[in-house]
Amino acid sequence: MATVVLATSLATGCSTPVAGQAVPAGSGSPAGDRALVEDYYDELNAAADEGTLDDFLRHTQHPDYLDRLCDLSGLTLHVLPALSTLRADPEWTPPQEREQPRGAVYVLGVSISIRDDGTLLGEQIGSQRVVVLDGRAYGFSPCLFGE
Repeated sequence: MATVVLATSLATGCSTPVAGQAVPAGSGSPAGDRALVEDYYDELNAAADEGTLDDFLRHTQHPDYLDRLCDLSGLTLHVLPALSTLRADPEWTPPQEREQPRGAVYVLGVSISIRDDGTLLGEQIGSQRVVVLDGRAYGFSPCLFGE
């Protein structure tokens, strides 16, 4: 089918320029967004180490969802992102929402450890979304225990 469309386009002389920069298929996110996502997780883990994780999550919550912060009840999270899995996820909608968040939505695999006063309570592997909006990476405050 793609060959037919291409052959038809070439035969009819379509040559409309397209704005933007070509990105190889499967290459993932633009390098700038990837760096912002990487910095987001570095800062998240530094905040967890410093005991300021709640402040970090409050300041990096996506601006359209500031009313959806969850209380971690003193628990500390460390998140190890698998940046090689980072990819665009433009169709994702937060749970119980009808519209996608503003910005470029990315999904990636993560390993999360949950600690209470230094004691490991559990580890989980899953996916998380990060949104790049206006040159900054935002997340969504994790809600524990079905909040």
